[in-house]
Amino acid sequence: MDTVESPAQPLPELEGVTHRYVEVRGVRLHVAEAGQGEPVVLLHGFPQHWYGWRRIIPLLADRYRLICVDQRGFGWSDAPRTGYDTDNRVADVLALLDGMGLGQVRLIGHDWGAWTGFHVCLRAPERILQYLALNMLHPWPLHRRLMPQSWRFWYTALLEQPLLGRWMLRRRPAFTSYLMRRGVVDRTVWSPEAMAGFVRSSQEPDRARAGEALHRAFALRDIARLMSGRYKRLRLTTPTVVLGGERDFMLPPGVLTDVPRYADDLRIEIVPGCGHYLHEERPDLVAETARRLFTGGK
Repeated sequence: MDTVESPAQPLPELEGVTHRYVEVRGVRLHVAEAGQGEPVVLLHGFPQHWYGWRRIIPLLADRYRLICVDQRGFGWSDAPRTGYDTDNRVADVLALLDGMGLGQVRLIGHDWGAWTGFHVCLRAPERILQYLALNMLHPWPLHRRLMPQSWRFWYTALLEQPLLGRWMLRRRPAFTSYLMRRGVVDRTVWSPEAMAGFVRSSQEPDRARAGEALHRAFALRDIARLMSGRYKRLRLTTPTVVLGGERDFMLPPGVLTDVPRYADDLRIEIVPGCGHYLHEERPDLVAETARRLFTGGK
């Protein structure tokens, strides 16, 4: 596994972080690592990449080996034309664990990464010790609560459209930065450098296509599975905490419901005064929650 050289833009620097490629299922995934100890895999959301964890890394690297993955199509990972549906993203994560020789890990995911994380736990519960999901609903939402909030996903209708989605990401960077600003309560948490980096990455042609494909795959496959009740055949056995933002513009607290019929140990905690990027607005709280969960605390 070699040091990463990006042809698109230089890697951001963060003290204590090393970089490598791991080839899985014909795709080279970029991995940023920091710390030593028991392994924790971190899966970013949209439109971020590994650097989205820059505020979490210093808070957890003293105890854990943090493995921040650029999922296919994002950051410095390969961006193939296919494979952006949930099943393929889950297969990527499990193949990555195999490729890095990791039998069991703990898991943290945000947004799309959190949706992937739920399904990693469902497909291979023996591989995940505990799971912390940020700003994402679980696979068993109450439709009567979710459907009245569907207007909040208006922006995904643009991103999932063939050709239009990638055009929006490439040619309308103000749209991407708007979503990021809208996603926090305190907009000063976005440094100009960090926001510009995420926006520039999403503008790269292959990554814009990947962003479009990610949203379209969810619309075509996952929504149908949600509406048909397919996930109700599954049960979550991994101890899990879901952190939601009180002022999340996409997922308000009312859609994050307890589901004892489908989960052995799932707790939902709402963070007051925060939006859709909890790891940006409250990294201290996210790290504290992870430590409690990973050590068996409440």
